[in-house]
Amino acid sequence: MSFNIRPILSTLSRHRTATMLIVLEIALACAVLCNALFLITERLALMNVTSGVEESQFGLVSFRSCEQCQPAEFNARIQSALRAIPGIKSIGVVSALPFASPTGNAGITLDQAGKQFGGVPHFYGFGPSAISTLGLHPTQGRNFTDVDFQPAALYFFPASADVWITRSLADHLWPNETPLGRSFWMDKFHYRVAGVLAHFVRPNPGQGETGITGADWSVILPLLDSAQTGTYVIHATPTQWPQLMQEIRKTVRQIAPEAILDEEQSRPLAELRHQFFQRDRAMAWLLVLVIMAMLLVTSLGILGLASFWVQQRTKQIGIRRALGATRGQILRYFQTENFLISSLGIALGMLLAYLINQLLMQHYALPRLPLYYLPIGALVLWVLGQAAVFGPARRAAAVPPAIATRSA
Repeated sequence: MSFNIRPILSTLSRHRTATMLIVLEIALACAVLCNALFLITERLALMNVTSGVEESQFGLVSFRSCEQCQPAEFNARIQSALRAIPGIKSIGVVSALPFASPTGNAGITLDQAGKQFGGVPHFYGFGPSAISTLGLHPTQGRNFTDVDFQPAALYFFPASADVWITRSLADHLWPNETPLGRSFWMDKFHYRVAGVLAHFVRPNPGQGETGITGADWSVILPLLDSAQTGTYVIHATPTQWPQLMQEIRKTVRQIAPEAILDEEQSRPLAELRHQFFQRDRAMAWLLVLVIMAMLLVTSLGILGLASFWVQQRTKQIGIRRALGATRGQILRYFQTENFLISSLGIALGMLLAYLINQLLMQHYALPRLPLYYLPIGALVLWVLGQAAVFGPARRAAAVPPAIATRSA
């Protein structure tokens, strides 16, 4: 016996409510699956972002406040004491480091009038020793010289300076053009691009005004050590960090009792990275659980409906078997029926996935959902549907022709 799609559609039309419930369930699963996979991929990409430094070799020492401290004297006292600790190779004054608390997110413009908005990069203030400690060198442009290091005019921002920017920011500001010698402004402060770093991630990649797109938008300001105080980068052997941090905490309490050490921020850079991405890891695992739960519920729904229909159609199946239908034909009948239901649900789900993505773009600054996630979601649900219906379909195919006479 052969069959075509028309009898299947006729059967489904007589069970509109049950069919539509499964269709809507599949549509919701498709929409959630596509967007959840996209969000997980984005989180994983963000967690694997290149910081621009060898994280295992660097640590941060940060003070919350020191009201009576003079910047030059305090910096000299702290650096002298920390350099004396065995295992510390070098130390420098910084405003922040990747994955630490951000201190310099600021909007920039490409014109002095402030009309051509360029985005919101993060400004790092690095002293001469910090540049050498971190081992930073531009891939394009020149190194800083002594005359480049400026005093601060406001907070740690110099009024004018030659700066380094990251390649990501350069491509954003001047696509397909050389950034060297170009100018930009932060309020009334004027900066010129002297060099381009391959990477130097901002302290809060994926957060703030720039979202994931601006994770690597950074500006390096060359500052005199006296322009800022209280935050230091330390270069040390990776295996020595546990003992070093204990010795550092002990030392700074002895030589600077008037200052309050920020225990949360004073730690190796690798720990700061791990701490920063805790929420992203938790969100990724939560989305994985959501996907698994949604797929489980969908498969159980398909399985339950298929089992119910097999039981309800036992006599009809027996009649078809008596009329010559093979087991393979009965099996394919239910698989085709499931494929049609899944396809309708997937079509609606793709539309719903797009609408959900538009809401995420509007409210959470997420990028547009790439189209290749739609066929991935469709393939997963088609396979899931066929796997879920296979058991009931096999039971249907095993119905003997004699059941038609026994049920008469």
